[in-house]
Order: sequence, then structure tokens, then C-alpha cells
Amino acid sequence: MGTLSGAMSIIVGSLDADQGAISVTTNNLANANTPGYDRQIAQFNENTPIVEGNLVFGTGVTLEQAQTVRSNVLQLQLNQETQQTGQLGSFLSGMDQVQSLFNETSGTGLQTPLSAFFSSLQQLSTNPSDSSLRTGVITAAQNLATAFNQSSSALTTQQSNLNLSVQQSVSQINSLTGQVAQLNNQISGMTKDGEDPSALVEQRDSALNSLSNLIGTSVISGDDGNITVTTGNGSPLIVGDQSYALETQTNAATGMQDVYSQGQDITSQISGGQLGGQIQVRDQQIPSVLNQLDTLASSISNAVNAQSEAGYDANGNPGTALFSTPPAGVTGSAASMSVVISDPSLVAASSDGTSGSNGNANALAAIANQPIADGETPADYYSGTVFQIGNAVSNATAEQTAAQQVTQQLQNQIGALSGVSLDEEAANLTQFEQAYDASARVVTMISDMMTEAINLGQD
Repeated sequence: MGTLSGAMSIIVGSLDADQGAISVTTNNLANANTPGYDRQIAQFNENTPIVEGNLVFGTGVTLEQAQTVRSNVLQLQLNQETQQTGQLGSFLSGMDQVQSLFNETSGTGLQTPLSAFFSSLQQLSTNPSDSSLRTGVITAAQNLATAFNQSSSALTTQQSNLNLSVQQSVSQINSLTGQVAQLNNQISGMTKDGEDPSALVEQRDSALNSLSNLIGTSVISGDDGNITVTTGNGSPLIVGDQSYALETQTNAATGMQDVYSQGQDITSQISGGQLGGQIQVRDQQIPSVLNQLDTLASSISNAVNAQSEAGYDANGNPGTALFSTPPAGVTGSAASMSVVISDPSLVAASSDGTSGSNGNANALAAIANQPIADGETPADYYSGTVFQIGNAVSNATAEQTAAQQVTQQLQNQIGALSGVSLDEEAANLTQFEQAYDASARVVTMISDMMTEAINLGQD
């Protein structure tokens, strides 16, 4: 009903609503630079009017809620892209180190000692009686064996470092899943009590993004504000307020730490996030390169030893092996490769036992052009290995650039939607302050009118 007291009630409600809107706006301004903050907007609702006959009396306004501006779809897409960028980042970090071991321009790799070894045999063929040339062959062979040893050792060390990184990543994942489960519980409780859990949801989104950077995840939202998080293969990480920790166990066959979920080995099924990239380099890329080094070392050792034993040394005796015998099954050949003779006279350069014969030296040098390693010459086989590494790095770099661009676009979209615009909030603040001032003046006017009315009744 249109009375002075009714008008006072309406305008006081307006003051409360405008004051609440000012608080929402100032909170946005205060958090303009807070990472992960989603801006809020004041939601006003008209109060239910009073109807008397043909008359309708408005009852004012209520600040219903401060609505958080957020896109769950964009956040989900960002988490998915974060998984890929995390995987590519750790993959490239590992592969860059592998590639650095075969950087011929910086003096690492096998190309130089490989060429030098066969070149020393070619030089020996020009004067097989020269002891210095014979010494040169042994020295070049030792340099080649050392290069294989060092490359194999460096790869094994890197694999061990990645193994430690896997354990650290699992520990970080478990810490984050525990945080998200706790936030789930708090958000669910506030939602049931009708309270606004926006601040906690923002914390959970930030933790989920960090989790996605570590491991590929799938997220399912519930009606009560809870979320369920699984790995890419469906293994549970978070269900409601319960987190499920991953574990690591030593693989007896490889010596590496495998990842387990609820007693099941899921190592081979992890592909996203930093953990996926670490496992890919540790369990696929490095073993592949090691196998190729072992194959090349075994092929060279076997071919050179067989040809050496077919010739004669400087003393006219049957030739002996130059390199150590590779282990059965090839594995470990690069790490164990060594030169087994130190006396230059034992180099089998002769093909007939005479001191001036160079037939076997020529045959040994010719191994450089023979398809002894999986149907390829030693140089071609090694070049293929280096190309494989470089190609993997190049492809991953291109994919990383594309993923980073998509991630940046998503972050820009989220920022445009949920970020705080200082200009917009300043305009809103001015608007709400003016509305509050106007309501305050109306309160003063009504108060004066009520005082006048009271005084009139006393006359």
C-alpha cells in the first residue's frame, strides 16, 4: 500500500541492494590482478508487487546474488590443452637432452670417431708395416669404443633422471588430488547450505589446471558442485571428497618405476601431462636410441672381428679380434664395447701373412661401405638414428607451438569473459554510487515528510 512507511521500506531496500552492488564491484576491482579470479556481477530482482483492486504497488528491489561469470566449457577446453602442452613440454625437455648427445657440431656423437676409425684403416693399407699407423688404428678404435660407452652411459643416466622425475610427478599429482577432494567437500557443503562457493571453485579450477599439466585427466561435474576426476584411461583420481593416490613400484625387468592405480599398472596408458611426456621419453625414446646404438656397436664389432680373424698380424700369425665380443642379444653392446689388443703388431693388416701385405687392411676399411647394420652401412645407420631423434624433436616443437597458440587463445577468451575490466567496473561503481546517493536523498525526504506529518497531528 502506498504509505510513507511503505515507501521508506522500499527505499531502505534499495539502499541495501545498491550497497551490496558496490561491495561486489569493489571486490572485482580489488581482485583485478588475482590469478584465476572470475568477476562477479550484481543480480537485481524486482520484489513481488502488492495488488489492491486495480492498483499495483511496487515493493522495491532485492540484490538476489553476486553471480560469478564463468564458462565451464572454456575451462574444460583449457584443461585439455594444458594436458597436451604439459606432455609436449616434458617430452621436448627430455628429447633435447638426447639430441644434445649427438650434436656433431659441438663435438659430441659418433660420426667423427666412426669416420676416424675407418680412415685409420684406410691409411694403414697404404703402408701396413708402419708401426705408427698401426698405433693409429688402435687409438681410433679406442676412441670409437669410448664414444659408444659415453653415449650409452649418458642415455642411461638421463633415463634414471627421468625415472626420478616420474616419482616426483606422481607425488605432486597426489598432493593436488588431495587438495581438490578437500575443496570438493567444502564446495558441496556450501552449495547445500545455499551459500556461494565461487572463491573455492576458483581455487579448485586452478588446482585442476595444475593437475592437468601433470597428467591427462577427464572431469565430470555433479549437481551438488562436486566433480569426479579420472585419468585419461578412466582410473579414478577424485570422487567427491575422496582422492585416490597413485603409487610407483619398481619394474623388476626394467628397473624403472611403474605407475599404479588401485593395484593396476597404468604406466603404458598414461599419455597426457608432464608425466606422460616423461614416461614416453623414458620408456620409448631412450630405449629405442639405446637399442640402435647397441645394434651399431654389435654390428661393427662382429664385422671387424670376423675380418681381423681372417687376416694375419705383423708377425705372420693369424689375426685376433680387435674389439670385445658383444653380449648375446645385442643389448649392452655399446656400453661394454672395448678394444682387446694394445700391441700395434697384432693389427691384422695382411691377407697372406707377409709383412708388406695390405689386403686385410683394405678389407677392414671396406666394412665402412658394407650393409652390416640392419642392411645399412655404419654411417647410414647412425645418420638414420640421428635423423629419427631430430625428427621427433622437430615434430614435437611444431605441435607445442600450435598447442601454445590454442592455449593462449583460450586464456584470452576466458579473460574476456571472466576477467575484470577496470573501465567497466569503474563505470558500474559510479552508477551504483549515484543510485545509492539518490536513494539516500529519498530517505531524507521521506523522513522529513513523516516528521511534518507527525507534527501536523500534534497541532
